[in-house]
Amino acid sequence: MTTEKTDVLVIGAGPAGTIAASILNKQGFKVKIVEKEKFPRFVIGESLLPRVMDHLEEAGLLEAVKKGGFQEKFGAKFVRGNEICDFNFSDQFSKGWSWTWQVQRAKFDNILAETVASMGVTVEQQTGVTDIKFNGTDSVTTVIDKDGKEKKIEARFIVDASGYGRVIPRMFGLDKPSNFDPRKTHFTHFKDPNRPAGTDGNRITVVVHQQRTWIWIIPFANGITSVGFVADPGFFKDFPEDPVERMKAIIATDDNTRERFRDSEMVLPARSIEGYAISTKQLFGEGFVLCGNATEFLDPVFSSGVTFAMESGHKAAKLVGKFLRNEKVDWQTEYTDYMMQGINTFRSYVSTWYDGTLHEIFFAEKINPEMKKQICSVLAGYVWDLDNPFVKKHDRVLHSLAEVIRIEKIGK
Repeated sequence: MTTEKTDVLVIGAGPAGTIAASILNKQGFKVKIVEKEKFPRFVIGESLLPRVMDHLEEAGLLEAVKKGGFQEKFGAKFVRGNEICDFNFSDQFSKGWSWTWQVQRAKFDNILAETVASMGVTVEQQTGVTDIKFNGTDSVTTVIDKDGKEKKIEARFIVDASGYGRVIPRMFGLDKPSNFDPRKTHFTHFKDPNRPAGTDGNRITVVVHQQRTWIWIIPFANGITSVGFVADPGFFKDFPEDPVERMKAIIATDDNTRERFRDSEMVLPARSIEGYAISTKQLFGEGFVLCGNATEFLDPVFSSGVTFAMESGHKAAKLVGKFLRNEKVDWQTEYTDYMMQGINTFRSYVSTWYDGTLHEIFFAEKINPEMKKQICSVLAGYVWDLDNPFVKKHDRVLHSLAEVIRIEKIGK
């Protein structure tokens, strides 16, 4: 069995892994990525947030993505019945990007992986990890390729960006159940000839179907639109078992999807994902760090998953670089505490979305313009901006604002 040596082994060629690999490569370290799948491959998580633009730019990947011709995203529209709440990223509290993209992830992730490879990072696809042994801070990882050939990779550090594969958490018993209720999503991609003209047809729309059930409508630049229903698992029991017939039946239940997609062709087989919320006991250990969905995944609402992936890949790469240069790194403070600040902020917004608190705020007759800007910054992914009270006091401020709205409503 052959043995290779590298400074950093990155497991997974998704956004977290490629951001980390590019930044470490720029610092002069030898980096190798192993990826179990063959790209391009389908994955969900198609709506980016402006915060990720900072990381794409620093990693040297922004220009390559621009050439991909993806649908530009300038905000988000929330709908409940006849009520509409618009957020425009140019009207936010935090300083940062005012736009981003809605992407077909197969194409987007492939661009990232190919661009990183062109920078000199070795990217081996269809290569799975079968064993990892840590010897102090060094490690020996056994991998197997598509032809069944095994080899060992000695690395000074491992960045686990394996997504839902969660290589290190599963291998070393670090998985921890999420404290969120289990939810299920059923989704597909439609040809969209009935797409509205102008801005309404191009921006992401989130529809409140019921308090705990919502729909995403994500238009792509190529005329295809991603549509998904997210609900408690019991919601889907009243619909057909066949995935295509189930999608047709669910589409027919909502005014926002019935006419637009009723006769539209599905270009992606309708499918379901269930029980996707997951957590981990620790984000780092001796010789490794976890990034992206290998750490924690909350919920698809607000599109936080890819943002956490890129943020964690960026932060991890900076700290791994310091560590390999023998500089002091406080992994708990500089990585875990930092990442949990953002995760817990979004956790508050996800929780209040499902209990209806956020609906009261979004669809209030009137909301303080400055507060709306501060909420907009959260929805843009700037959940580490502690100057924003809707970040710093995320666990209290939403309930307080909703209570004020209720009192004002009663007063009328």
